[in-house]
Amino acid sequence: MILAARGLSKRFGGINALNGVDLSLGRGELAGLIGPNGSGKTTVFNVITGIYRPDRGTVTLEARGIAGLPPHRINRLGISRTFQNIRLFRDLSVMDNVRAAFHPKVPYGPVSAVCGTKRYVDGEKAIAESAEEILSLFSLRDRLGELAKNLSYGDQKKLEIARALASRPKILLLDEPAAGMNPSEVEKLMAFIQDIRGRYGLTILLIEHQMRLVMGICERVVVMDFGEVIAEGAPAQIRTDPRVIEAYLGHREAGNG
Repeated sequence: MILAARGLSKRFGGINALNGVDLSLGRGELAGLIGPNGSGKTTVFNVITGIYRPDRGTVTLEARGIAGLPPHRINRLGISRTFQNIRLFRDLSVMDNVRAAFHPKVPYGPVSAVCGTKRYVDGEKAIAESAEEILSLFSLRDRLGELAKNLSYGDQKKLEIARALASRPKILLLDEPAAGMNPSEVEKLMAFIQDIRGRYGLTILLIEHQMRLVMGICERVVVMDFGEVIAEGAPAQIRTDPRVIEAYLGHREAGNG
């Protein structure tokens, strides 16, 4: 296991957002986290990435405890994410949005940057080349100088994933990557997620309401309801699980997958 969460609990006032959640990811796995709105899925992401500190429970990355660490340290250790509501630097260019993700791992220090040393120049050149390579995967290379806020919704979603990849994560957490996409775009996204997993050797966990995507590419699906994990297994098992049908999928969706 590359990531393991055990007994996660988190309360907001009188609401149990998480109640003893156990979740694990195998290295290289592509898994889905589903459930009704308000079931606690994004709270799990927020605890794993350090936005929230759990009231109880542990999170380990490669056997190292990370629960309660600040988000920037967790990112440096190898976990990157996107958000349900897009969070780009809207007034920066496409290129600068991606370049920002390289900042924690720049190969030079402040003195080199101020003095413009060869180490700084070479480092910036390497970062620019890597950023362009990532953006080319998303068909955004010809829009490097365009402001992020001027991109279409779909291209902003792609840019956010590109920025997450730029930090060279071991684990990529995708929060509703297919939101707002039409069926053709979802089909392309499915192929793309599988491609970047292989290309970058990623472990991927995604939250998604589009069952076609989840059942089509995820090797394992975890289902939540009211802050608890109610089912876990292969897509074929989840489709027919009575608890899942009752809580989330509904008879028609479960039958059609």
